[in-house]
Amino acid sequence: MSTTPVLQTPRPRQTRRELLAPIGAGFALAALGWLAARWQPLFSPALLAMLGGVLARNLFTLPGYWEPGLEWLSRTALRAGIVLLGFKVVLGDILALGGGAILLAVAIVVLGLVGSYGICRWLGMGHAQSLLIASGFSICGAAAVAGAGSVVHAKDEDVSLAVGLVVLFGTLMIAVVPAVGALLGFDAHAVALLAGASTHEVAQVVVIGGFFGGTALATAVIMKLARVVLMAPLMLTLNLLQRRHQRQPVGGKRPPLVPLFVLGFLAAMLLASLLPIPAAVGGALGMAQTLLLAAAMFGLGCKVRLATWRALGAKPFLAGTLATALVTLISVIGVMLIGR
Repeated sequence: MSTTPVLQTPRPRQTRRELLAPIGAGFALAALGWLAARWQPLFSPALLAMLGGVLARNLFTLPGYWEPGLEWLSRTALRAGIVLLGFKVVLGDILALGGGAILLAVAIVVLGLVGSYGICRWLGMGHAQSLLIASGFSICGAAAVAGAGSVVHAKDEDVSLAVGLVVLFGTLMIAVVPAVGALLGFDAHAVALLAGASTHEVAQVVVIGGFFGGTALATAVIMKLARVVLMAPLMLTLNLLQRRHQRQPVGGKRPPLVPLFVLGFLAAMLLASLLPIPAAVGGALGMAQTLLLAAAMFGLGCKVRLATWRALGAKPFLAGTLATALVTLISVIGVMLIGR
């Protein structure tokens, strides 16, 4: 008696390509941005990769099978990049700045966050947009925007818009900070504190500090990292607020009390603070962090339609201008109070 063989549905051959094609494109653009930044520090790998994604979405028809890979970039790669950012933070270096500088960092984050959020809402922007812009301008640029967006489940368009604004205005601060310092008669140490306190991205702080030499560069970066440390408390606070106002899903579970990527960031920070990390390893981790975040920005950019941005008009740019002015004013007053 013969039996009819049961036909099995073959596994799609495109599964691996569906995942790797957009991921490969994202990391390729991230690598090009990293090389461009090494040649000219004014270039931002995150911004270049995000612009590449926006252009790809709006100039071409992206294959539908790219979606899983783009989702991996904008979620998994993003959170991994934030975790690796923790290896740049050494608590001993931050404590060495002194109590005044630490209080200034806290004041910038708290007052800058509340003030920038209020500015955005006053201009008629939505809650999520306002929160993302405020996070990026008061803490640490693209990483803070992406982290906040991940916690509150913001739209990709809102995340990419906020990233674009913090990179744009942070780049302008490369010229503004030295000019303000010269106008107020600040010495190199005070300008370094001002750069770390007011500028949005770590890479931009490095450029400004590099104008004034080794000691000023170190001071500027450490002051900036004092703000980066506060990203973890912000993420925890946002997550608690999210849980408080979120209904219990039917048949499901609420998200964890502490997001795993925040725990990873804190663990990396503690390792960097307690264990000596060889320079070569630190450099490799820094490069990996840059590539991961830039590739994640490509993933976010590929989900943006320019019509969404055009509909917002000039409000985001006015919000960025006022938020930058607010953070700079707080920083100037703080540097004056703690001494030059």
